[in-house]
Amino acid sequence: MSSTSQLTDFSDLYTDLQNRVRVTTGVTATENQAKRYINIALQDMHIGFGEKFPWAEETAILTTQNDYTTGTLAVTKGDTALTGTSTAWNTNNDFGVANMRVGGKIVIDGGSEVYEISSIGSDTAAVLTSDFVKTTVTAASYVYFEDEYALDSNFLRPLDLQYFDQNREIRILPRTEFRRQFTRNKTTGKIRYCTFTDKDFSGSTTPVKKVRFAPPPNDFYKVNYSFVTNKLAVSSAGTRQTSLSADADEPIVPFQYRHAIVFHALYNWYRDKQDDNRAAAAQTQYTDLMFRIAGDHEIGSPRPQFRPRIGGYARAARAPYSRRGSRHTTGTAFDEIR
Repeated sequence: MSSTSQLTDFSDLYTDLQNRVRVTTGVTATENQAKRYINIALQDMHIGFGEKFPWAEETAILTTQNDYTTGTLAVTKGDTALTGTSTAWNTNNDFGVANMRVGGKIVIDGGSEVYEISSIGSDTAAVLTSDFVKTTVTAASYVYFEDEYALDSNFLRPLDLQYFDQNREIRILPRTEFRRQFTRNKTTGKIRYCTFTDKDFSGSTTPVKKVRFAPPPNDFYKVNYSFVTNKLAVSSAGTRQTSLSADADEPIVPFQYRHAIVFHALYNWYRDKQDDNRAAAAQTQYTDLMFRIAGDHEIGSPRPQFRPRIGGYARAARAPYSRRGSRHTTGTAFDEIR
């Protein structure tokens, strides 16, 4: 790294941290400790400030599926196997998605129970995740729908804490409130509310974030949404990633703000070493930088202004004799009172 330039990549950041705490560079154990503190600081930098940092914002489009009611089905009480008649459960719709999918929900014969689909064998064969509890039916109507959808893989949290979509039509509810209001979320319609879940895992310990809608969508809708990204670093090849690993990796933080990461890492280093005075000094520097960064508006954005209330004075100046009562003068000058 250049001794005179702003910090740029991972190597610059953890080397600068080691220089500030005056430890010998090139020692593997110490270097790994510095790298860990830099990554912790990078994540901490965005906690609570994501809505203010434009570089951490992304947008995506989610396409919902319509409900499916074609044909009829048969199912035996106490069994999980569904047999369809004139159904096309395993056939793709116009968007290249099967009419019925694993994890989708189904309501049978107008009942109150909502069942989940475990597997689809063909256009006329599917399996529930739990036994059918009502009387055996042989030609029953049904409504298949999907109320849960996977979010973008970079999704960390919604940008707007009140509305999910950019049109501000889908209101976000806390999970407890969502469950309270939509105990049996089975009547399809236009989406009005949503909440978020972390219920599934896909090949790793990282949960798959999903959004759950109410009412469940009854048609194909394109939902444009904005979010705070979980990918806070980029490799030299341009690959987005959650943390810094290789020396040439760079944080997505703009170039002019990257030194703030070191100050927060410096605070964590001194705090863990029980050096309270140096930790407090580093935290003060970091806090000052963060307030300045958060207040650094983009060109064209509104800024707070002080505007005195001059409306009354302006109206009086435009029509000085319109008010009731008389003007007074006791001398030679207008409005002079002695």
